[in-house]
Amino acid sequence: MLAEQGLTFERSDYVNRFMGLSTDAFHAAIDEEFQRRLGRPIAEAVRQSERLRAVMVAELTEVPGAVHAMARLTLPKAIASSGSVGGLERKLKRTGLWEHFTPHVYGADHVTHAKPAPDLFLHAAAALGVPPADCLVLEDSVNGVIGAKAAGMTVWGFLGGGHADDGLGARLVQAGAARLVRDWPEAAGLLA
Repeated sequence: MLAEQGLTFERSDYVNRFMGLSTDAFHAAIDEEFQRRLGRPIAEAVRQSERLRAVMVAELTEVPGAVHAMARLTLPKAIASSGSVGGLERKLKRTGLWEHFTPHVYGADHVTHAKPAPDLFLHAAAALGVPPADCLVLEDSVNGVIGAKAAGMTVWGFLGGGHADDGLGARLVQAGAARLVRDWPEAAGLLA
């Protein structure tokens, strides 16, 4: 959609800059980039796009092994995502993960400052009744690693998402990830 409007990015630049931001922060960043490069706003068109939602729903699938890994994990767990709670519910139900996290599904709309601020992680830990220092976060974005580290949590960088490129691991470690996990089967073994 952005390219159709004249704003293009290298895939790695797009992922590095925008992955892990809340929807509102993403829209603000896109608007700022459109204003800088093209002299006009775009965020409202993106926000209202039924086409974008349809593509996201049609192409959404489970990251292989995620359901199995979460079904085996008996410790308290939560989702702390930059997305909205409504969007998270749709995505988690579609991928079979909803039942493994509900009621502990937390999105950017639960806090004033989303990732890379620590607020969302602290909110999830408090809801679980787990001290932040006892939390382990699996995170696939630099913004998320920064937020989880700022919350005082241990962070493992997750490389199994569709957005992962060859440089993601190095960026996650540089941001503070204590180790890298290549996929959900590896994560399940480590969590066991």
